[in-house]
Amino acid sequence: MKASHKNNEESKDRNTAVTIIEPKSGWRAVDFRELIEYRDLFLSLATRQIKVLYAQTILGFSWAIFKPLIQIVIFSVIFGKVAKVSTEGIPYSLFSSIAIIPWTYISQAITESSESLVTGQHMLGKIYFPRLIFPLTPVLSRLVDFGISLLILLIVLLYYQVLPTWNLLFFPLFLLMMMSIPAGIGLWLSSLAIRYRDIKHAMPFIIQMLIYSAPIVYSAASIPEKYRILYSLNPIVGVIEGYRACLLGTPIPWIYIGPGIITTIILIMSGALYFKRMERIVVDVI
Repeated sequence: MKASHKNNEESKDRNTAVTIIEPKSGWRAVDFRELIEYRDLFLSLATRQIKVLYAQTILGFSWAIFKPLIQIVIFSVIFGKVAKVSTEGIPYSLFSSIAIIPWTYISQAITESSESLVTGQHMLGKIYFPRLIFPLTPVLSRLVDFGISLLILLIVLLYYQVLPTWNLLFFPLFLLMMMSIPAGIGLWLSSLAIRYRDIKHAMPFIIQMLIYSAPIVYSAASIPEKYRILYSLNPIVGVIEGYRACLLGTPIPWIYIGPGIITTIILIMSGALYFKRMERIVVDVI
C-alpha cells in the first residue's frame, strides 16, 4: 500500500505543469496576447480607479463637468474678452470648449499614467501580471470623465446652433488619436519615473508647457506657414484641430493631422519597447 501511494504521488508530480516566470533581457516587443488574457484585471483596475477617484466626494461625477467648465469660462474671459485672441470668426466660448474637453482628458491621463507604477508599487512584487496594464489603466478610466464632459460640448453646440456634418465620421479617428497620446507618453514617463522621481515634480511644468504648445487658447492659423509642418509634429495639435473640423464642419486640416498621426505611432511603439525593456527591473528598483 505504501509503495502504491508513493507511485501515485510521483505520477501527480510528473503531470503537474510548473510555470517559471523570469525577467527577459534585451529589447522585446509587447506581447498583446498576454494583455488580452489579463483583460478582466485590466477592466477591474480601471473600474476601481474610477470609484476611488470620486469616493467620499460631495459632487461625485459632477467634477467631470465643473473642471473643464471653469477652464472654459476663464479662457473665454481672459483670451476672448480681454486679449481678444483671433479665432477665425468662431465664438470664443465654442472655440475653447472644443479644445479644452479633449485637452482635459489628455492632461489628466498623462499625469496619472506617468505615476501609475509608483502609486501601484504595493502590487508589483506580490503577483505577476503584465505591468503594461498600469500605465494604460488611466487611459481607459479617464474616458468616463471625457464622456460626461461631452455634455458641455453638446450644450454649447446647441446654443450656437451648430448642425452636424459628414465630418463626424472622422470622430473615431480623433478619439483613437486622443487616447494614444497619453498612452505613448505615459509608457515613457512611467518607465522613467521608477528610477527618476523627478518626473513627479516635473509633471506640472510639462503639462503647463503642453497647453501652450497646442492650439487650445489660440488658433493654429496664427502660426507662420513656414513653421506649420514642424508645429504639427505635436500630436495634440492634430487632435484639437481635428475635433474642431469634425464638430464645426470645417475642412479637415490634414496638414496638422497627418504629421501628428506619425508622431503618435512613434510615441506608442518606442514607449512600448522602452517600457518592456525596463519592466524586468521594475520590482527591484521601485
